[in-house]
Amino acid sequence: MKNITLDKPIKMIATVGVVGGFLSATGVANAQGFQLVETTIEDMHVALMSGEVTCRGLVESYLERIEAFDQQGPELNSVQHINSQALQEAEALDAAQEGSGLVGPLHCVPVLLKDQVETSDMPTTYGSVIFADFYSGRDATIVLRMKEAGAIILAKTNMGEFANGYLGSAFGMVRNAYEPARIPSGSSAGTGAGVAANLGLVGIGEDTGGSVRGPASVHSLVGLRPTLPLVSTYGMMPANPTNDTLGPVTRTVADAAILLDVIAGYDRNDPVTAYSAGNVPESYRALLDENGLAGARIGVIRYPMDPETDPESEDFKKVRAVIDQALEDIEALGAELVDPVEISLIELVHDTHGNNSFETEQAINEYLTQLPNAPVMNLKEILLQGKVTPRRGPALMSVIGKTTLDPGYLEIMLAREQIRQSVLSAMADAQLDALIYATFDHQTTLIPPDALTNPDPGDRYGWGNNRRLSPVTGFPAITVPAGFTEDDLPVGIELLGRAFSEGMLLRLAYAYEQATQRRRPPATTPPLE
Repeated sequence: MKNITLDKPIKMIATVGVVGGFLSATGVANAQGFQLVETTIEDMHVALMSGEVTCRGLVESYLERIEAFDQQGPELNSVQHINSQALQEAEALDAAQEGSGLVGPLHCVPVLLKDQVETSDMPTTYGSVIFADFYSGRDATIVLRMKEAGAIILAKTNMGEFANGYLGSAFGMVRNAYEPARIPSGSSAGTGAGVAANLGLVGIGEDTGGSVRGPASVHSLVGLRPTLPLVSTYGMMPANPTNDTLGPVTRTVADAAILLDVIAGYDRNDPVTAYSAGNVPESYRALLDENGLAGARIGVIRYPMDPETDPESEDFKKVRAVIDQALEDIEALGAELVDPVEISLIELVHDTHGNNSFETEQAINEYLTQLPNAPVMNLKEILLQGKVTPRRGPALMSVIGKTTLDPGYLEIMLAREQIRQSVLSAMADAQLDALIYATFDHQTTLIPPDALTNPDPGDRYGWGNNRRLSPVTGFPAITVPAGFTEDDLPVGIELLGRAFSEGMLLRLAYAYEQATQRRRPPATTPPLE
C-alpha cells in the first residue's frame, strides 16, 4: 500500500461526518435532500446555492470516500496524490460564493486528473517510479482552464506507466470498481475507477488508443475523446502526438458537456488547437436535447475491429445482448439505423494504430527538454534507469531509433488517410450523422496474478477492442453506458462522428442516457454511514 501525500492524514478530517451519503457536520449546513454519491455538477451547484452544503464540506466528504475505498475496502488504488491545499481552496471558494456567487461553471467541482498532466502543486509521475517526486513547476493548460472555472484538482490518479495499460511501476495496479478482480482498462484506469466510485465529481483522462473510453466503458461512465485539435495537450507527456488527446470522464453526459465547455478551444502553447477556431460552439451544454435522437441517421458497425474477437464465444454473446437492446432503444427513440453499415478497410484499423511507433521517442524527448528539473532528459535515460515495469519496458525499447523520417511512418499516415476517407465515404453514401458500435466486444477479463512481473501476463487486456477507429481517423467518439451483462459487468456503446461533431455526439448520447438511465454505481463503494 502506497503512502498518499497530504498535509494531514485524511482520517483526521473527523469533524465532518458522512451519514448515508449525506453531508452533516459542524460548519456544514444540513444537507437533507443532497446525496453525494452520483451527484452531478448542476445538483451540487443547486445544493451550494441553497446552503445545503459548503464547498469545504463537499471536499471533506470526497476525501473520506478516498480513504474508505481507495486504500481500504476494495483497495481500488486509483488515487496517486491528493491535493494538500484542497480544503483551503474549498474555503476560498466558499468565501467567493458568499461574496459574489459561483466563480464559474466548475465552481467547487472536485476533479480527478490523470497523472500524465502537469500540476504545479503536486508531483507528476506519469505512472513511473523515476518521476515519483517530480514537480514540473507549471500547470498544464487544461489545469489552468479548470481552475479558472472554479474547479479543485482534488487528486492525481494512478495510471498505466507512460500511458500504457493499467499497471504502474511504483504504484501497483488499479482495480475495477465493479469487480476488483477484473481489469479496469487503461491507461486512464485511475480516473475511471475513481469517478465510478464517486471519489471525485468528474475526471480527466488521456486517450491515445482508447484510454478515455476504455476505463469509461468498463465502469459504466461517459468517456469523450474529442477531435484531436479541440483540447490542448500542453503540459502533458505525449505518447503519439497525432493520436494523443485529453477528454472528460464523467458519470453523466451533461457533466461531460460542461467540462468540455471549459477545456475546449485554441491554446497558443499548442499550435494544433488553432484548427479548432470556428469549430467550438458557444456551449456544448446548451446543445443537449432529450429528443436529440429523433430523426438521426446512425450506421451500425457490426464487424469486429479487433482480430482476436471471438463472435462464437458465450462472452461475446453476453455483450452483444446488451448492445442489441441499446440499439433497439435508440431506434425506439426516433433514430433511423442503417444496420449494418459496411466500411471498406475497417479490417486495417487495429494494426494501423498498433504499428504507429515512430513518433514516440522524438515526442518524449522534445517534451522532456521543456522540463529542466526532470530526473531524466530523454527516453534512453528512462530505460537506462532499469526501473520501467516488465509490461511497459519492451514496448518502449522497441521504439528506440524510430523516427517520423522512416518510410514505415509514411505508410502508417497514408493508411490512416485511406481509412479516414473510407469512413467519410460510407457516412456520405448512407447520409449518416454518426456511427455506433460496442466499445468492447468482450467483457473485461481477470487480472492475472503475475500482472506486475510478467511482460506478457496473458490477461487479454482490451479483448474485443473497437476503440481504435477514433484515433486512427482523428474523429471524435463518445462511449455511454449501455447496461450490464448477465455477469453484472458494465458495457459501453460508442458513437463516432465527423471532425468537430462533439456537440452532435453529446446530444445523441444525452437523449439515449436520459431515456434509459443504464448507469448504476458499483456496489463495492456505497454511501458511507
